[in-house]
Amino acid sequence: MALLASALMGHTAHRPGLRSHIGHNGDNLSWHLSSSEKSKRKCDLIRVRSRAWSSENGQHLMPWEIPRRDWFSDEFVFGSATSAYQVLFLAWIILKVLGMRMARGQALGTTSATIILYYQHDIILYVYKYTARIFDKSNGDVAVNSYHMYEEDVKLLKDMGMDAYRFSIAWSRILPKGTLEGGINYKGLEYYRNLINMLKENGIEPYVTLFHWDTPQALQDKYGSFLDRRIVQDYTDFAKVCFENFGNKVKHWFTFNEPYNFCSYAYGMGQHAPGRCSPGHDCALPCGDSLNEPYRVGHNILLAHAEVADLYKKYFKGEDGHIGMALDSMFYEPYDARTFLDEQAQARSLDFNLGWFMEPVFRGDYPFSMRALLRDRLPYFKDDEQEKLKGSYNMMGLNYYTSLFCEHIDISSGFSPKVNTEDKYATPKTVTDHDGNFIGPDTGTQWIKSYPKGLKNLLMIIKDKYGNPPIYITENGIPQDDFGNLPKSEALDDYKRLEYLQRHISIIKESIDLGADVRGHFTWSLLDNFEWARGYTCRFGLVYVDRKDGFKRTMKNSAKWFTKFNGPKKVINDKHGDIVVLNPAFVSNNRDACSMVGHRLHGE
Repeated sequence: MALLASALMGHTAHRPGLRSHIGHNGDNLSWHLSSSEKSKRKCDLIRVRSRAWSSENGQHLMPWEIPRRDWFSDEFVFGSATSAYQVLFLAWIILKVLGMRMARGQALGTTSATIILYYQHDIILYVYKYTARIFDKSNGDVAVNSYHMYEEDVKLLKDMGMDAYRFSIAWSRILPKGTLEGGINYKGLEYYRNLINMLKENGIEPYVTLFHWDTPQALQDKYGSFLDRRIVQDYTDFAKVCFENFGNKVKHWFTFNEPYNFCSYAYGMGQHAPGRCSPGHDCALPCGDSLNEPYRVGHNILLAHAEVADLYKKYFKGEDGHIGMALDSMFYEPYDARTFLDEQAQARSLDFNLGWFMEPVFRGDYPFSMRALLRDRLPYFKDDEQEKLKGSYNMMGLNYYTSLFCEHIDISSGFSPKVNTEDKYATPKTVTDHDGNFIGPDTGTQWIKSYPKGLKNLLMIIKDKYGNPPIYITENGIPQDDFGNLPKSEALDDYKRLEYLQRHISIIKESIDLGADVRGHFTWSLLDNFEWARGYTCRFGLVYVDRKDGFKRTMKNSAKWFTKFNGPKKVINDKHGDIVVLNPAFVSNNRDACSMVGHRLHGE
């Protein structure tokens, strides 16, 4: 999933003594799609201030504030998302490739684990070798067993009336050694083909992510994976195999998921695999360079994206193919809105987060503020590379969870960045602003405050600054903490998640009315899954997974609400293979979403 701000909080550049005391303030998208059809009817949304989450005091959304499916065009997509390592039964796939047998639910022995380490990706090595860095010392060997239970997962999506499912294809499941020369795993192709076929048969569109952080271990061992430019060709070969095998049915491709997070937390702070950071920092492999490696990795990601997008455009796109990146970004509000310094810190923070990857694919180079502050630490693009980068997408994804305040830091001899997330000379503030105001209500998890306005602000920046491409909200949601003591009944009654999602879906409608070309929303996540350093201690799913009872799936109230929200099931138009949405149901209440019938709203 997305940003682990708890990691960010441990590496903030808070130097209050260095803050200046200033008084108050006196088309490169050559092949992207046309703007989306506006919604058939406008709906004035009542804007409310952030309120405390409380079921006792009745401070929930009013009936007219709850989003309805008919606020959006029939073409607007609602779906849910997962990633390969977080949900699949990893061990089964790899052992099957090697001709070994393994019973469903069987624990891994030492030999089996060693084999998987050799054939799989860097996340596996990380969670095995650095188990203490996973909160509950768990791993994704079995995860939530979607490999065996994908048919049930598709049924859940269909029961919720979802239009689409976003999932990732694990590179090393297709190319176990990371390269074409190392051979293709046809069993891996077969699994994904079966999943895609079942989705299509049930009127659910597959949206595929090619890279969701799981680098083949063989390439990590061979040349350091994304630290080396050789990764570009190997990644392009992998993408080509996917296009050739699935491109006739998959029409939406995301080349990379959350490149900011991957670069910063895997190579800056070292809290994600492969866990690299500078000597003296707290990470698994303190032999890296936290001020250089993130930018080198990011540069190679951009080059790889450009090559794959160019390949797709030339040979696989056809009339209805789409490709882009799924970017991750917070929005940043000035810590003290009365000083221009924090407004400048806000602009730099957005450049170093959203702009790091959005600006190169839009205009062929990094934001000016990054060039000015990083100088030679930020690699340069050649002329031909810039040309490939510019407009290398006809859709984009945006993963959004929350926002932060940010406070300016002066450049001075008293402060020197130690990790790339400090390079923007702005301290992220996670609690309150200068006047003690919270950015939004608490959601029950440390790093996410509910701030839908931040999503709207990001969409307006993408609209006004970056050409207004078609945008999908590719991840959005909140978890419930579960340290083994969360009763199932409480997990199923996930009213905080439901209100969080409803508020963000409503702000998407408002953003569309303001001109943003938003095409869809994907809830993270479909299932309670393995959440990286948190293991299984936080539940992001619309669907509850009981890992102690055969991975039994149970819809939470948020999932039941989507069933009502999305209304009647979809049918397939045989002529074009398109999904047609029938008349949506009306929804009026959160707490009894699972049993209510539709209510007509005032004024209809």
